[in-house]
Amino acid sequence: MYLKIAQANKGHGKARQRKASSQAHQSKTGDSSNVRNGNSSSSSTQAAARQINGQAKKRVLLSRWRIIFGCCCLSIACYFGYVGYLETRVNTPFDDHKMVLRSGLNDPERYWGSYRPGTYFGMKTRDPHSLVMGLMWYSPSRLGPGGDGIRHWCELNDRMDQYGWIQHDGRTFGVQEIYDGPLKLETSFVKFPGGQFGGDWTARVSVSSETAHREEEVSIIWYTALDEKTGGWISPILSDTVSGIRGETPGLGDFSLTLYNTNGTVLDESYVSTVAQSLQYLREAITSNLRISHNHEQQRKFISLAGEVEPNFIAHQVTVKLPFTLDIVYHSVGSPDQNPSENGPPIGEAFGDVLNAKRREFSEKFENTFHLQEKGYSIKEIRFAEAALSNMLGGIGYFYGASRVQSVHTKEPVPYWKAPLYTAVPSRSFFPRGFLWDEGFHGLLISTWDIDISIDIIAHWFSLMNVEGWIPREQILGVEALAKVPEEFVTQRNTDANPPTILLLLNRILTKSGENLKAKGRLATLDRLFPRLQAWFTWFNTTQRGDSPGTYRWRGRVENSVRELNPKTLTSGLDDYPRASHPNDKERHVDLRCWIAFAAKVLGDLARLLGRDDSKYLETYYYLSDNALLNENHLSPYTETYSDWGLHTDSVVLKRPPLKPVSPQTKPQRPPQTQEMVRVTLKAPELRYVDSTFGYVSLFPLLLEILTADSPYLGKLLKDMRDPNGIWSDYGLRSLSKTSPLYMKKNTEHDPPYWRGQIWMNINYLALKALHHYGSQPGAHSELARSIYTELRHNVVSNVIRQYQRSGYLYEQYSDKTGEGSGCYPFTGWSALTVLIMAEQY
Repeated sequence: MYLKIAQANKGHGKARQRKASSQAHQSKTGDSSNVRNGNSSSSSTQAAARQINGQAKKRVLLSRWRIIFGCCCLSIACYFGYVGYLETRVNTPFDDHKMVLRSGLNDPERYWGSYRPGTYFGMKTRDPHSLVMGLMWYSPSRLGPGGDGIRHWCELNDRMDQYGWIQHDGRTFGVQEIYDGPLKLETSFVKFPGGQFGGDWTARVSVSSETAHREEEVSIIWYTALDEKTGGWISPILSDTVSGIRGETPGLGDFSLTLYNTNGTVLDESYVSTVAQSLQYLREAITSNLRISHNHEQQRKFISLAGEVEPNFIAHQVTVKLPFTLDIVYHSVGSPDQNPSENGPPIGEAFGDVLNAKRREFSEKFENTFHLQEKGYSIKEIRFAEAALSNMLGGIGYFYGASRVQSVHTKEPVPYWKAPLYTAVPSRSFFPRGFLWDEGFHGLLISTWDIDISIDIIAHWFSLMNVEGWIPREQILGVEALAKVPEEFVTQRNTDANPPTILLLLNRILTKSGENLKAKGRLATLDRLFPRLQAWFTWFNTTQRGDSPGTYRWRGRVENSVRELNPKTLTSGLDDYPRASHPNDKERHVDLRCWIAFAAKVLGDLARLLGRDDSKYLETYYYLSDNALLNENHLSPYTETYSDWGLHTDSVVLKRPPLKPVSPQTKPQRPPQTQEMVRVTLKAPELRYVDSTFGYVSLFPLLLEILTADSPYLGKLLKDMRDPNGIWSDYGLRSLSKTSPLYMKKNTEHDPPYWRGQIWMNINYLALKALHHYGSQPGAHSELARSIYTELRHNVVSNVIRQYQRSGYLYEQYSDKTGEGSGCYPFTGWSALTVLIMAEQY
């Protein structure tokens, strides 16, 4: 069987060999029958081969398209992923060691405080969602239309005769005086730290009348309110003799608040327990709950509070005959199962004794710190200085919320992360929030009084740094802060810088504190701060650089502005100070170059203190402070003054646009007097030094001590500084020379001049600090520097004190013609640097 099969297979094999041989022969000789019939075996094979090749090519092509498509998809995914990454960088926190280690309940001594600077008197904790308390008042006879209304937030429109802290140590107590027409209010508090939730405190509101011939009646309101996310509860306590509240929150545990009428006559007492829409609308909640009540015993009517629901806002009102004193006692019970202690914080005479002891301690520490009595200042002058420092410390607030930010990679503004900020504020009435470049100047005074408060403030600011190394320059955190800011200024852009004045503060800490830096973990805080300072410096050095090496340009100017006489440079801090008339990317700003040079020096000094590599920063400092290179980029050969460089012409004016021809089809135009003025360029700009403008910017090589003591241009600058036809005045250095084309010129028809001639204390402080430095250096210009220093210091100090004694306020700026205060008030931000000038502590 197997043999037959094998033979058969063998026979078939031969047949296949013969067939194959025949096909091979035919392929060589050709076969007419195959050609005629078109169905030869050879043609079939070729067709099959072509089909196979075609399918293979299709598979290869398809494979290639699949690869290309996959690459395209991957590229698109990478692109959108990268765009998403860029979009999120603006609101991604800097990832490094946590800056603020002691805050809230971890720092019980400073847990409670007068951290609501935007109110006339308010208390809260350093808790993101703190319960808040505060004071309102009104005169019933002056409440109606055309009257004074209810006092609550510090407002310029309230036209207060005077208000401000006269003593405040930043930690344990404060005393404030408020003059409101015929009324004098004194608010004070003393804290008693301890326990699990920060301890207790007593506050006092005393009201008297400056009008002796008639009795005044006043309604005093003390309120308690829960923040939108505070949690917990509050409930009123009522009795015949005292009233108050009980409550419990996560940040306070169980607590009580009791109101004691310690002096004077109560005519009417009422309260409201209601729901307030927001902390922004507490006064409105009071107004909506005012009622007319009848007191049958006295046979008269009173304006009272009425309404009771499950509340987040409770207000107690007493209508009193003056004089009157109300003590408010806050007592921390600790946990909900405990009852208030019988021996709580002191009231009445006992509180007065404690407060007076605090006041004596404050005055002793003040003299030991600033030595003003030793320098021969009078009691009135020392009281001014105490008030200036106290208003700075009493103006420290605690805020929580999220900024609104935008980058070039986000179509719309996006929220920053929610964070707290512990910071001083420039003005309780107009700027009750944090400003980056102001805070460096604030810290110069605060650190002299209490270095730990100052370092804590720095730590909070640098906790707001994003992954790019950027810090928003204006912090508008929380509903109360947001309510005071026009919409156009709310969004912060990550291209915009602000002068790094916190490095002025760090430089002072490094040079003045010495061995004290090793105490209380201060050096450890600076060590954690250093990587953020490096990121900040890198951000400045990359985003604000100019078009040639060693030059810098403030971003944020509007290139095509049509209504501004000179487009503002808000980011420089000098707002409307004249720069190049036509902003473009060729500009070079001398003040920014000096700031970067100074920053490099401070980082180098700090790196050396911390045992880190300082070479990179010192090399940058030596490069940017090279006077020959500085002169090459910023010294005008015509005026021999330090100047910006850019596309500039002085021939610009504001004009009312002409009316266009009117046809029957066009709409009527507004009358000419209602059309807003626009800028008209009378002569084409050219790239040049902006040397027709002399003022604060021209001084920066001197202000930040970049000029060497033997520089011939230092002598020229000193002489220009002392010129009465330039920036010298009897009240301080004016911001812009009287000979400058834009001196005291409006920037638009609506915007009055701001940094165009007025006297500003922060720059005068820097000038005096620099004059003090150059006056102590050997060289040809030291005697002139000392002479100008002595005269300028006298002018500044005497005028600021004189204006304070005349008006009761420190001001944002001062007139170069009369010395009178102008701008907003009280402005106890950098104007309080007058204390350091008096003490000659630079």
